[in-house]
Amino acid sequence: CTYVQCKMLSRLMSSSIRSLDRECNCTVRLLDDSEYTCTIQRDAKGQYLFDLICHHLNLLEKDYFGIRYVDPDKQRHWLEFTKSIAKQMKSQPPFTMCLRVKFYPPDPAALKEEITRYLVFLQVKRDLYHGRLLCKTSDAALLAAYILQAEIGDHDPGKHPEGYSSKFQFFPKHSEKLERRIADIHKTELIGQSPETSELNFLQKAQMLETYGVDPHPCKDVSGNPAFLAFTPFGFTVLQGNRRIHFLKWEEVTKLKFEAKTFHIYANQKEDKKIILTYFAPTPEACKHLWKCGVENQAFYKLEKSSQVRTVSSSNLFFKGSRFRYSGKVAKEVMEQSAKIKRDPPEIHRSEFFREQYILNTHALIKYLSYELASSAVFSGLESLRDSAHSTPVRSVSHGDSFMSSRGHMVDGSEASTSGVISDEAYSPSDSVLPTPVAEHGMEMPLARHLNGAPCSIDEEKDSEAGASKEGQGVDLTSGRRALRMVRSRPSPPSDVEELNKFILSVLRLFLVTIGLLFALLLLLIMLTESDLDIAFLRDIRKTPEFQQFHFEYFCPLRRWFACKLRWMGGFLISK
Repeated sequence: CTYVQCKMLSRLMSSSIRSLDRECNCTVRLLDDSEYTCTIQRDAKGQYLFDLICHHLNLLEKDYFGIRYVDPDKQRHWLEFTKSIAKQMKSQPPFTMCLRVKFYPPDPAALKEEITRYLVFLQVKRDLYHGRLLCKTSDAALLAAYILQAEIGDHDPGKHPEGYSSKFQFFPKHSEKLERRIADIHKTELIGQSPETSELNFLQKAQMLETYGVDPHPCKDVSGNPAFLAFTPFGFTVLQGNRRIHFLKWEEVTKLKFEAKTFHIYANQKEDKKIILTYFAPTPEACKHLWKCGVENQAFYKLEKSSQVRTVSSSNLFFKGSRFRYSGKVAKEVMEQSAKIKRDPPEIHRSEFFREQYILNTHALIKYLSYELASSAVFSGLESLRDSAHSTPVRSVSHGDSFMSSRGHMVDGSEASTSGVISDEAYSPSDSVLPTPVAEHGMEMPLARHLNGAPCSIDEEKDSEAGASKEGQGVDLTSGRRALRMVRSRPSPPSDVEELNKFILSVLRLFLVTIGLLFALLLLLIMLTESDLDIAFLRDIRKTPEFQQFHFEYFCPLRRWFACKLRWMGGFLISK
């Protein structure tokens, strides 16, 4: 009877412990840098967490937003709402993530509610701050003045002395001349504007810039030159060397495909001109993330209804590849649903993301901006979350009144040179403030179907394929001779005896490690079951239902059997 009671008690305790194990803590950093912390079940899906956050923010137009996280391999991901959170994170709790704008509204003024516009304003302001939103100096001054007006209101000589605009960091770097221009616009042109009006004007100005909504993914073209691939509300774009070299409207893009590190974009342009762009991501995981982002953006902005969404495959029919299906609403459905919202506008608690701060020296500022979440990690210590919004920012160096492009070098994840964010030309995405998964050296560059990311026709692609039976094997004579010299200069391979010795040593090491682990487990088991040591660690283990069940059902019978055998052997030896 006592044994049955103990067994029932152990089952009840184990079930309660399992219920606790199914729960985990989750922290989500919001767009205003505040944190939302909650407890979720381990089998909870992403939609559950997203709904909790939207309820916390009183947000109804939520389809523009998503939750971003970084896995242990430092690869960025968007949380999939139809899958379990714990399985996606690939790490131990507590989980840390960020709420960010996933799909930028093509016309921010058309958003129904002010709370939605405010959150989009925070995201675009963050893009400007981290160097993803590039513009001319004149536009940059106006954008910064809108931010200033929205945060501190009208200029007050008593509260805002000379040089007050320099206390705010709107960009990674800006000049004194730009600071004076920002202050002049704020003092004279924006008097009387409410925060709501300033935020809307900011969004309308940012919307006209070519890098509005850019989420740059670092890649390389077939010549090894760095490039940034981005998906915007209006189409697919490629940024390279201070200019946009490609722009394809979503209606023109026919297919997105990836194979390992290789990413392909198929498109039909005017006069039935078919083109293919090929780029190389730093890792297969980064390439898959790039492909998923492209599929989701194309479905959101291009399709009329979510019922038109189809499952897409990453490769050809006869090759195993990834399959993915966008599961949310499309832009037109979101707008139609927003028009039906009828409620009193929710209260907005505005907070200062760009807190007043004096500009630090150059080296301290570079460390401060060495990663996209550095501004957040300084205040919260969430160093485990490596990404606050999107991928690598695009930047340029100030030169006179304008900001021109400059190439920097990554050293242990930080930039060696100082840079600004604005360009009087078009773009300067060739360098980065943030560490990314890009391998700066040793990156494989297989032969592609066209050079430097330039488009080519289908016929040209077939001609190039005819000259190379396998991707990555068609090399010119010069590279062939170089490879031959490298082969000749390599040392001779080790003999079979050396290989056998290495194998035997590795097996012996594995055997010794296994024996050591088994011996350590045996010592721990003896200490738990036979010793009277009253140590907190051992006491906690002894109280667990699993250990009690093991002790009564397995260990005690085994010990009795072993003691019986020892007595029998002792009696046999004595009789002899």
